[in-house]
Amino acid sequence: MFHPNIYADGSICLDILQNQWSPIYDVAAILTSIQSLLCDPNPNSPTYSEAARLFSENKREYNRKVREVVEQSWTAD
Repeated sequence: MFHPNIYADGSICLDILQNQWSPIYDVAAILTSIQSLLCDPNPNSPTYSEAARLFSENKREYNRKVREVVEQSWTAD
């Protein structure tokens, strides 16, 4: 996935899943946080530096690259 906060293995870099974890978070809160991160990446804490750079410097190219990667994943099988 081409996203500033997603590792190559698909792991998500999200504070409530790592440093700020607390049992008060229910599944709905976690899914809402993941959805928010996917729509609004955090380029200040990147796991994928090229995606973070494009997101910060050229959103049009970032969006093009995201679409390209998604389309390739659909036809990969």
